[in-house]
Amino acid sequence: MSIAPLQLKNLRKSYGALVVTDDVSLNIEAGELHAIIGPNGAGKTTLIHQISGLAKSDSGRIIFDGDDVSKLPMNARAKLGLVRSFQITSILPRFSALENVALAVQARSGSSFSFFGNAAAEPELNDIAMALLARFGLASRADVPAGQMSHGEKRQLEIAIALAAKPKLLLLDEPLAGTSHDESQRLINTLQELRRELPIVLIEHDMDAVFALADRVSVLVYGRIIASGTPQSIRDNPDVRAAYLGEEAL
Repeated sequence: MSIAPLQLKNLRKSYGALVVTDDVSLNIEAGELHAIIGPNGAGKTTLIHQISGLAKSDSGRIIFDGDDVSKLPMNARAKLGLVRSFQITSILPRFSALENVALAVQARSGSSFSFFGNAAAEPELNDIAMALLARFGLASRADVPAGQMSHGEKRQLEIAIALAAKPKLLLLDEPLAGTSHDESQRLINTLQELRRELPIVLIEHDMDAVFALADRVSVLVYGRIIASGTPQSIRDNPDVRAAYLGEEAL
């Protein structure tokens, strides 16, 4: 039996008297897109903070790729392949889309690429970066300053930047938030492709997207996992419907 790439064991995080995550245990299996859903304030983003290393857990363990990474900082976890999009990397608005991705490639490869230098000075970095941009339909936007791109394009760019880090597992926190219908569909198509390449943990409020994408869904309410299973089993779970989904999600 294969070992799950990511194992969460009894994670807990509190801020003063407020318990945000409470004894969370969960396995993310190889090759699956695992969605974590729940109402606002349920602790979803805090849990992603804990997994990525942005927040230190009060107790519990995080096993990634067979190693206990519970005490490692975020950058060390990223180097091991536990990559968080939209947090571990950030778009540099005055730099072009190509430069943003090339800098991420440089950070991973240890190239001598200069942060303020001419991007054309190291064509190998640009070749990799351009290939990533092309994959996400952004090749024609390579020279556009990232700050001038649409919200949906920025989301695509952020995923391209994350992939430049060569992740073994990708953490995504509400990638569809604020996108238009067309932008959302493009991102869903992107995630459909990515889920065939590496395991993904997805936090998302768009239930149509969650149920279309996820292999498994876990429901977090008041810091605790109240149910975990296939999308259909979550739809049919009366406790989940009462706590979160409501009748409109059926």
